[in-house]
Amino acid sequence: MNTEKRKLPIGIDNFEELRRENFYYVDKTGLIMELLRNWGKVNLFTRPRRFGKTLNMSMLKCFFELGCDATLFHGLKISADKALCRDYMGKFPVIFISLRGVDGNNYESARLMLAGEIQREAERFQFLTDSSSLSEHDKKNYLSLLSLKEKCHTEEGAVMDSLSLLSRLLHKHYSVKTIILVDEYDVPLANASNKGFYDQMITLVKNIFQQSLKSNESLQFGILTGCLRIAKESIFTGLNNLKTLSITDVECDEYFGFTDREVQKILLYYNLTDSYDKIKEWYDGYRFGNEDIYCPWDVICHCSKLRTDPDALPEDYWSNTSSNHIVRHMLETASTGTMKREIEQLIAGETVTKELHQELTYKDLYQNIDHIWSILFTTGYLTQKSRAEGKFFRLAIPNREIQNIFLGQIMDLFKKNVQKDGDALDAFCNALIRGDALDVEQKFQKYLEKTISLRDSYVKKHMKENFYHGILLGLLGFKETWVVSSNRETGEGYSDITVETEDGSTGIIIEVKYAEDGNLDRSCQEALAQIEEKHYEKKLLEEGINTILKYGIACYKKRCKALRSVPLNTEQASGQLPEN
Repeated sequence: MNTEKRKLPIGIDNFEELRRENFYYVDKTGLIMELLRNWGKVNLFTRPRRFGKTLNMSMLKCFFELGCDATLFHGLKISADKALCRDYMGKFPVIFISLRGVDGNNYESARLMLAGEIQREAERFQFLTDSSSLSEHDKKNYLSLLSLKEKCHTEEGAVMDSLSLLSRLLHKHYSVKTIILVDEYDVPLANASNKGFYDQMITLVKNIFQQSLKSNESLQFGILTGCLRIAKESIFTGLNNLKTLSITDVECDEYFGFTDREVQKILLYYNLTDSYDKIKEWYDGYRFGNEDIYCPWDVICHCSKLRTDPDALPEDYWSNTSSNHIVRHMLETASTGTMKREIEQLIAGETVTKELHQELTYKDLYQNIDHIWSILFTTGYLTQKSRAEGKFFRLAIPNREIQNIFLGQIMDLFKKNVQKDGDALDAFCNALIRGDALDVEQKFQKYLEKTISLRDSYVKKHMKENFYHGILLGLLGFKETWVVSSNRETGEGYSDITVETEDGSTGIIIEVKYAEDGNLDRSCQEALAQIEEKHYEKKLLEEGINTILKYGIACYKKRCKALRSVPLNTEQASGQLPEN
């Protein structure tokens, strides 16, 4: 590894730290120019998680705040605009709070966390206690902000007025209006909705924003970021100066996430250009405005791994940062044939056309099944494939990583559902141990009919085989006394599934194939031939298991076929193991 290269900023969302500590930075300072030229008094940016919202907010703070270190911006795009830097760089007091940590289990604890965030920001300005521009009353008000956490228990109004008050005090001290930055504004609302105190939290946040962002004579401008675009009537009531820039808007479309040009530049810098196709397949595919966008978190994480391990395979970095409960909720409600078919289309790389509602309240999110499409779109699980026609969008899964999230959630839900019927699972396992291939086939067919199937387009053959492989593992996992191995090294290769019964007397080898042409019989024969050619029974024989059943199982969409070869211990199994 070339130690002279800049470090990759995994988990670094502080602009000053990133620039001072020589991390690689994808220049997004053009956002400053866009904001100032296309003026909005209060700007709301909605983007999915892990698309650089916090880093951009930190960058804005560093640029506008009084005492700005201009060297942080040397060589960046914004530095070329001398007039803009002269007029705006380091000219304003800036209030910057992040609400992403406001996740209390009840209203009181969440309100305390929110008050704590504002109090910590107020503590940066303790010079106000000595300000000659502030009256004694002003200073007393400032001191109240330093004890906001204690006050919030009895004086809820103190929290509601806190941001507005701090902006007024800074304005009075500097004789310059204040910029207010609020990152992840909707996290407290999402948390409150999930935990049952939404009405209380919406009242609190609504009042904070109304007092600080509406009719605030001390406000230069405000910027908020979040994942969802909450309806004006629920939180931004009367805020007529709000300018919303969502993932469908062309304005500022390139400043959250990486463009293809930026990704190619990163790969060239780190000598990783051979990985371009894989990175594009896994992490590209989002459409913001007119730009094709990569998830920056994924690109940075994978490039970091490739620098130490050139053979590293892409991973689901994004899915590890969330519970993916939205996808699970969609699958749980997909009881109708229509929605099941639509999910199958999406996983196959096709599109579905849906009417979306980008402005919802959290109360609305799950009250109408059609709203699920809007949530999946705004949170990054689906993306648009063409310009919308009114409220109608052609939606698709953006990339391989998100496709894997859907497949993983489908598999988890399948395992959860099948375990509810222990008798059916026991019957399937008994059919395997009896060697009754026809019964195995019929019972497996019933399970496939109940779950979402894979269509034939975007999903590659090995992924389809892995999907059916996973379903079989989920069924076999029911037998806690069996030893079930997946991709076990044996003979001259790796067998798909190997089973040892509890008494160690019988082993089962299963090879799974996906019949792309629909010829299930031929694929089963190929599976059985592979078992023989690769001697997958070797490990079982070495462990003293003499009765070994070999199955070839082929699948095509919701159809399957199971064949069994003659058992290895023919004499012992005679009369018990009919061929199929």
